Amino acid sequence: MSRKEITPKSNQIKSLAPKSTSKEITSNQGNLGLGIDRDAEIGGIGMGVLSDGTAYLNQRGLAALCGVQNAHIGTISTQWNENDPKPRIALIRSILDESGLKAELPHVEVVHKGTKHLCYPAEICLAVLEYYAIDAGSNIRKEARKNYRILAGSKLREMIYSNVGYDPSGQNQQKFDKWHDRLAINSQSCPRNFFEVFTESSSIIYEMIVAGVTVDEKTIVDGSIGTHWSKFWDDNGLDDTYAPRNRYPHYYPDDHPQSAANPHQAWCYPMSALGEFRMWLYDIYVGDGKMRAYLKGKAKRGDIAPSVAQLVVDAIEKPRIAP
Repeated sequence: MSRKEITPKSNQIKSLAPKSTSKEITSNQGNLGLGIDRDAEIGGIGMGVLSDGTAYLNQRGLAALCGVQNAHIGTISTQWNENDPKPRIALIRSILDESGLKAELPHVEVVHKGTKHLCYPAEICLAVLEYYAIDAGSNIRKEARKNYRILAGSKLREMIYSNVGYDPSGQNQQKFDKWHDRLAINSQSCPRNFFEVFTESSSIIYEMIVAGVTVDEKTIVDGSIGTHWSKFWDDNGLDDTYAPRNRYPHYYPDDHPQSAANPHQAWCYPMSALGEFRMWLYDIYVGDGKMRAYLKGKAKRGDIAPSVAQLVVDAIEKPRIAP
């Protein structure tokens, strides 16, 4: 059996090296233009996907998965290429060897947002996890054994992809298309000097798509936002504060079942109230948990993965840059 080499230079680490070539992990991958495409911390496990599709855990994430101190994972990297390797290193490398894999180093070094990250590809993580689950003797960790049973084979990689909202198949390359179609078909619908909720919710819709939510005919988040904003408008008598709101024809593309009722008579609001809407959107719709409740409901119905819903919440609820 020929030995496959783990490398960050191409997309062969999207699975157990299905597209492997004769390249290797080296210590200076940041100089090769490799970046971090997605990253997240789920349940104390730091994880992500590199720009070539490599699923990885960070050092602390791998340590948590194995039930050991972070420093123990660090020494695996520093001792990896010793002439007389420690028994632990030798065993981990033999696990890789039995799988037909080899690596110059167990991690990929990437500079992301000005900070150096040590990223451990999923295959390396599984070898380390197997060691602490089976081969570590008196140092076997029950956390490692439990996690190895759950994540053996391709399960670790799939877990990472799911939690960061990454689609390795490329089927979501056109993930923005349906949103763009709605933007295009309604670009001239709203009357002058008025704004409508769909367009002004674009920041939240964008974050949802980036996090892995399929925004389509089943996920119309602006409908939820519009319903809550309309109630807020009525409850606070904002017709009197600004000016009366108006109706405008809102259209859905032909591939949306909602298009059968085109045009929908939707509310639009005086432009003078745009600042009020934007503050309400983040202070109340997001800040008071209405968005969280919407996503929780979508996850409960199976429209989106719970992990993806949490990524959206984390992205949108994070503190915003102060003026």
